[in-house]
This record gives sequence, structure tokens and C-alpha cells, in this order.
Amino acid sequence: MRFFVFFAVLALMFASLMLANLHPIWFLPAIIFGAFTMYGVFDLVQSTHALWRNYPVLGRARWVFEFMRPYLRQYLVEGETDGMPFNREQRSLVYRRAKNVQASEPFGSHVDFNEARYEWLNPSLAAVDAKPENLRVLIGGKDCKQPYSASVFNISAMSFGSLGSHAISALNLGAAKGGFYHDTGEGAISPYHKLGGDLVWEIGSGYFGCRDSDGNFNAERFAKNARQDCVKMIEIKLSQGAKPGHGGILPGSKVTREIAETRGIALGETCISPPYHKAFSTPVEMMHFIANLRELSGGKPIGFKLCIGHRWEFLAMVKAMLETQIKPDFIVIDGGEGGTGAAPVEFQDHIGTPLRSGLIFARNALVGAGIKDEIKLGASGKIISAFGLAAAMAVGADYCNSGRGFMFALGCVQSLSCHTNHCPTGIATQDKLLQRGLVIADKADRVYHFHLNTVRALAEVIGAAGLHHPEDLQPCHIFHRVSATRALPADEVYELLDEGELLKNPQTTVLAEDWARADAHSFAAKFDAPSSRV
Repeated sequence: MRFFVFFAVLALMFASLMLANLHPIWFLPAIIFGAFTMYGVFDLVQSTHALWRNYPVLGRARWVFEFMRPYLRQYLVEGETDGMPFNREQRSLVYRRAKNVQASEPFGSHVDFNEARYEWLNPSLAAVDAKPENLRVLIGGKDCKQPYSASVFNISAMSFGSLGSHAISALNLGAAKGGFYHDTGEGAISPYHKLGGDLVWEIGSGYFGCRDSDGNFNAERFAKNARQDCVKMIEIKLSQGAKPGHGGILPGSKVTREIAETRGIALGETCISPPYHKAFSTPVEMMHFIANLRELSGGKPIGFKLCIGHRWEFLAMVKAMLETQIKPDFIVIDGGEGGTGAAPVEFQDHIGTPLRSGLIFARNALVGAGIKDEIKLGASGKIISAFGLAAAMAVGADYCNSGRGFMFALGCVQSLSCHTNHCPTGIATQDKLLQRGLVIADKADRVYHFHLNTVRALAEVIGAAGLHHPEDLQPCHIFHRVSATRALPADEVYELLDEGELLKNPQTTVLAEDWARADAHSFAAKFDAPSSRV
């Protein structure tokens, strides 16, 4: 029985050859069955795959079904709320808003309201008419000479290289039309970023666009790029949600002339981004680096992005801010569930703090140190809806970014092939033929409409809660179901610190141990420090 299929195609090949003597049309099935026969012979003699060796021809059906499985599940099997990383309902919401069509759902919600972790925003009997055009936030502290008025919803970091030129162009044109910013990602500023959209220039450990030949930070090159009118803010990338603590490698085969010129690297040579920065090695040095960037850029807002890891490291940076009186203008918290780029499975699944936990920790650290009013907090990690925006801002964020949301707006179908250079929609690929399918003008309009309709929905959501701006949201506005029969407001679910509490009575707080371990002059923990919590 193991060889039944193999012998069957062999017999069909000979039968087709015999019938071909009667009519030439039978040569076609003879060729097809002959090809299957050749596969069967190869399967019998090869020594790599035991299944093929034991089940020639038939064993290959498993590979076919494995290949088709994600597509069969996505289009035929999975329910509206089953899929991951984004389910059908979430993707459909983005598609409809991007196409500027009705995004309402009939006949009630698909969500289980009794499931633990279900959240909702309580409405007010005194609802107001919140204005979408007012949903902006001013970023820039006392040392910033060029503060920036940002939308509360923006394009998260996705670099030229990971995305193709058509995708970057469409994102930038959409941002220009909608008045929101476009984060460059760590791949530097390409010509496709300069189509009119406001830019946040992200600087990673590879210092692309501001590096010397040895990969070290170059102040002169930084100043030249940072002072461009399109660059509104500069963001130092300490880590990213997809793979925190993991450096990046761009194979030499992918380093085209355009990418080499954009990043300031050698054509055709493999480019490595280390998992750490060379320009600073301690929290205090990092604060002075921030001050230097602010001066070199002409006083533009300087901040940093990270996925929360060791809590004492972030608290060490907070202590360095207090000691040096140098503060970033903004901090973006990237959740461990983020990931527009490919990453090792262990990093995607188990490395890095999820957004909600990381955001609340960062909020507690800044509020507890009495400096939250001087620093704007951004949030990034699977935020694609108005409620996602509202929930993040209720627990500490001042604004939010989205990467995959805007990829869906471009037409991404979640084929999970971002790392193969074979993205079927021409987004995450450098293949010119595949990119041809992405019509820039059409997709730019979709990016614009997705942002516009999502911000309009946010205005309706906060207006229903009786608020005029997301900055008025408080943790008590969000309710979180902790069991099938019990729900609590967020300020009772999470331990939230009061203003200056870390400075007055750190030993009584939830951060007592890590605050004691934090050292402004080292990212290493002081494990011998007294850390018992009262």
C-alpha cells in the first residue's frame, strides 16, 4: 500500500504513452504522469526525507497541505475572532476604513463579553462632540527649541529595506495628506521618505545615515540629515518589540545601490546592527548623548524607543534624568507583541514585556519620579482601532503608533511571508515585479483614509465618555474583566503610583526593589542594595 500511488502514476504514464499512438493529445497526460514518476524514483533513492522514501509521491502531499494550511485556515476555516496575529474582524476593520467605506457591523458583537481580560470604556450621560482635528499632542520639553504638534495616531517604525520603495512612498504620501508622522525605522532616510510627510528619524545601533566607515556615530552626518525640514523628531532605538536585545543582519545580497546609499554602507556587503549602542554605555552617558543630538539637530525633539526589559535599567535612566536634569522629549514603549519584521520564534513569543505591562511600568516610573509632565509617552504594539488607542492613552500613553495597521491599509493580506522577499502584495519586498502591484497613489489614499477614519472614531469614542481630548482619559474610565463575574476599573486592576512617590517613599511602592537596584551610572543592577518592600 505504501507504493500504491507510485505504481498508479507509473501505470498511468505507460497507459497514456500507449494511447498516444492513437492520438497525440495523450502525450500531455503522459508527460504529467511521467513527471510524477520521476519524483517517485527520486523519492525512493534520496536519503534526506524518511516520509518521501517510505511513501514515494504520496509523501509529498503532506508538504502541499502544510503549504496550503495557512491559506485554507484564513479563508475557509477560522472564525471572525480566531486568527493570529490579527483576526479577520480586525483586518476587515482596517480594510474598510482604508477604503473609506462603512465600517459598522450588523446584529451585535462577535466578542465574548464574559471572557476574562475583556475591556470596555464606560459612556457618559453627558456625552460631548469631540473634534477629530483637535486630537493632537505637542511634543517638546523645556530644552526643545522646535516642538512638534503630532497626531495622536501615527505610522510606526518600518525601514526602507524591510519595506519596498512603493510601500514607503505610499505611506509618506498618505502621512503628508493626513498631517501625521511617518517613522523611518532604523534604515535611515531614503528618497522615498521625502515626498512631503513629516518624519521621525529613527537611529538604531547601526547609526544608518549618521555613521562613519567603521559603523560609529558621526556627528557631522547626523546634523546634515537631522536639520532637514521634513525631519520633525529624532528617535533613538534601544530595542524593538519584535526582537528586543537582538541585533539585525542585512545580507549583502540585499544591499542594493539604493539601500547602500541610504544607509551609508558598502554596496553588496553584509551589514550588521549590534544589539547595543557604541555612542554611550551608561544611563548618564545616554542623557548627554540626547543633549548632544538636540543641539546638533537645531533643538528638535529627541526621544528613544524601547521594549521594556530589565526594569532597573529603565529606572536607571530615570535616575540619570534626575541627576543630569537632561530629559528626553518623548519615550515610545514598544510592546513585545509588536513585529512588522521577521524575528526568531523565541524572541517573538517570550522575550520582551507586552505593551500594556510595559506602558504601565513606564508611566509609574515617570510619574513616581515626578517627571511625567515633561516627557510624552508613545505606545506601539497591535494598536489598530479607536478603542485600542483610547485604552492605551487611559493608562499613560499620550499618543500611539501602528505598523501592521498601516501595512493592512496598504493591502497586506497577512500572508506571513515578510522575511522571504516574496510578499504577494508588494509591500515587504524589494522585488520590482511584485512591487508593481502596489499602485502608490491608490495606496496613499488608503493610508490617509485609515488614519482619518480611525481618528474620527476615536473622537466619537472619547466624546461618548464625555471627554473632549484623549489626554482627559484616566485609568478609571477603562474597565477590565478579571473573571466571569467580576470587573474592575484599571486603577484598581493595576498598582499605579502617585506623583513623586518614588522620590518620597520608594520603599512602599511596587517598584521598590528595582528602584534600589537602579544606578544612574550603570545599566547593571546593584543586587546587593537594600531592596525589601515595606
